[in-house]
Amino acid sequence: MQWLDDLDDLVAMVGLLRERLRSVACSLLLTAVLLAVQIGGVLLALAHPPLALATALMLAVSLLYRSATSPRLEIA
Repeated sequence: MQWLDDLDDLVAMVGLLRERLRSVACSLLLTAVLLAVQIGGVLLALAHPPLALATALMLAVSLLYRSATSPRLEIA
């Protein structure tokens, strides 16, 4: 019966390790995507300034709309 307990511990350890690796991979992917978006924004601003300004204004307006229409959070 002890070997079943050890086997269960081994399976749990592998699961925890896999979860940690998945978390690191997701963080690296998110970092790469954010970096690519920032570089793309700079390149867009250098190549087509009016288009970059229009994109930035659309983002700002959507954020303002979201903050104006979202329900207020009550801090207790």
